[in-house]
Amino acid sequence: MSTLPPRKRAWFVMVTLLLTGTFAVTLFAVADVYAHHRTQDVAGVNVWGYRGAPVSRKRAGQIRVVMLGGSTVFGWGLPADESIPAFLERRLNATVPAKFSVVNLGAPGQGAYGFAFDLKDFEALDYDIVCLYEGYNDVGPYTQRGINNYLLWRRGSPIFRWIGYYPILPVVLGEKAQAIMSGGSTAVPPGTVRFDATLARRTAAGAIGTVAGLTAGLSSNSGALSPIPSTPAVDDECIPTWRRYCGSVRDAIDWALARGKRVIFVTQPYISDAHIEQQANVAAMLQARYANEQRVRYLNLGRLIDLRDQRVAYDGLHLVASGNDTIAAKLVDPVLAAAGLSR
Repeated sequence: MSTLPPRKRAWFVMVTLLLTGTFAVTLFAVADVYAHHRTQDVAGVNVWGYRGAPVSRKRAGQIRVVMLGGSTVFGWGLPADESIPAFLERRLNATVPAKFSVVNLGAPGQGAYGFAFDLKDFEALDYDIVCLYEGYNDVGPYTQRGINNYLLWRRGSPIFRWIGYYPILPVVLGEKAQAIMSGGSTAVPPGTVRFDATLARRTAAGAIGTVAGLTAGLSSNSGALSPIPSTPAVDDECIPTWRRYCGSVRDAIDWALARGKRVIFVTQPYISDAHIEQQANVAAMLQARYANEQRVRYLNLGRLIDLRDQRVAYDGLHLVASGNDTIAAKLVDPVLAAAGLSR
């Protein structure tokens, strides 16, 4: 039996719990930063939740572009430097040396509803031009959510909602721990985040898996985001099927314009008749609402690439590197024009 007085025993327990908690948090932080470092250029995101290395503060005279969309912006199945934003940055700076910074805010599975949230969450990037590139995830064929897609990929993490840091370990290890331990891999459907975490060897998988377990209950203890907004955005310029999609695009554009940003909305290569109808509606909405707004531009790339050609679109949706570069090449002139520049 302990000889410590009750008060000292209580203090001993509190100090022990505090030290244990501090150790667990430190272990998580170190392992998570390491996971980010090893995956951000290959298949993951950086500590702030976007693709590629974290960007520095915008230099004087530099023009920053953010590109928003789903897995096609993210660069699904490709390293970060083969995504559309990465090709676009290189092409822009080949035209106007060292002038542009392009940030990849692609969020796998996310639709137009996420545009405004991402613009707000990353306002600190001090971007000048917004490129909106998403329609597929609001059509339906590649998602179970249909045309009303309310996924907020990053905001699914309570840590990101609190402090803007995106923890990657719960994602990496929740999906890959079993595969890492067995030396195999697990197949996941399109739109599901998958990271090939070669960083986790057998000897480390147990320890890091414990950290993943420590964070697994955070969302349930913090309250979940409503899957359907109480007052979803709609736009009467579009037919009923596409009013919420158009409303989400309009809200994002209005938010950006109110803060002095310039906006380019891009129609992706057509994937279906429904997608063609969707994009015709959003184009009509843009014309009706922003025809006299010089800060808003529309670019239709619907017929640029045939997604049935597997040499370019390996799964009928996501492009190989050369396809992403083809898209980027078509974005150069609209971005230059939005920036008040030319070749």
